Amino acid sequence: MRKLFFAISISLGIYANAQEEVKKDSVKTDTIKYWSVLGKNTLMINQAAFSNWVGGGANNIGWLAGVNYNITYEKDKDLWENIIILNYGQNKTQGIGTRKTQDVINISTNYGRQFSKSWYLSGGASLLTQFAAGYEDGNNPEAKKISNFMAPGYLNLGLGITYRPNDNLTVTLRPANARLTLVLDPDLQLAGSYGLKQDGDSSLLQFGFLGTALYKVKLMQDIYLTNTASVFSNYLDHPDRLVLAYGALLNMKVNKFISTNITLDLLYDHNQIQKTQLKQTLGVGFAYTLDNGVKRSERKDSQWWINKK
Repeated sequence: MRKLFFAISISLGIYANAQEEVKKDSVKTDTIKYWSVLGKNTLMINQAAFSNWVGGGANNIGWLAGVNYNITYEKDKDLWENIIILNYGQNKTQGIGTRKTQDVINISTNYGRQFSKSWYLSGGASLLTQFAAGYEDGNNPEAKKISNFMAPGYLNLGLGITYRPNDNLTVTLRPANARLTLVLDPDLQLAGSYGLKQDGDSSLLQFGFLGTALYKVKLMQDIYLTNTASVFSNYLDHPDRLVLAYGALLNMKVNKFISTNITLDLLYDHNQIQKTQLKQTLGVGFAYTLDNGVKRSERKDSQWWINKK
């Protein structure tokens, strides 16, 4: 009988230990998540006031609100990255009125299937437009209107390959890419406007090569630089007229809730204007970061607005 009790005790001990190991493994498995959500919400404010100031000047106040989200699914050989960038800002100056200072809607998605280390067969789409109308003469509403929501709107859809050795560098090459330019504002549907062939046209379809790149670098403690670049060549008409774009974002973190952003954007698009376009902004304000705490695979979280300890 004692031998029987002893055997049962040993069996129960082994079973309990096995259950504990299974439980530990289950917990470990359950904590593996394949979605990561990293985002930054900002509100920048600038203001100047003058009273009896001999040097002159006009009272003004401005604001800029923005969101920048990266939502990624990564499991085994699958990589699906979604980026949402929304920015809008205004400045009100005494004697001049309210002017738009920033206006961007940039949404993109890219799915890749890994075929080699750091290389993916990929396909994706993107939409680039703005929220409100833009005018000549510094966005003066009384001046000539030159742009509006979905006028233009650029929709890209293509297939290619993506090189992504880590979260700091992503290069996508699409030798087969359709680029649809939409001009949905009737006032802007004029021949030559954004490449439209004739009056009343609301779209222009192009097919060609699209290359995009994103590179993030840490310059020093709490100072990060994000570089983006793209090039498009239309196979069907004047492939030498490249659409070139470059953007730089310098983020200097003051503390958990306050940061300074400096942006620089360069653009050349023959169908818009045959000159290089430049935009630069500087802002100091509040920043709130959303992070679900999930790392992508085993890589370090490298979003420039996150500073992991």
